Amino acid sequence: MDEPTTLPLAPADDPNLVLLTVEEAARRLRVGRTTCYGLIRSGELESIEIGRLRRVPADAPAAYLARRRAARRAA
Repeated sequence: MDEPTTLPLAPADDPNLVLLTVEEAARRLRVGRTTCYGLIRSGELESIEIGRLRRVPADAPAAYLARRRAARRAA
């Protein structure tokens, strides 16, 4: 009988990542790519430019969610 195999982590789920692509950040937030770019453009989601690339710090999606939850509780 074959041993069950575990699937490797998807790149966006790798806990060692420091920066995410916009698509990976969108996947973590469960929103579309366009919505994620809108959050970046409005300043709600932190991002940085590296050359011509746009990257999102790995902790930024969680920080965005925490701010949204705190604002909702305060309302």
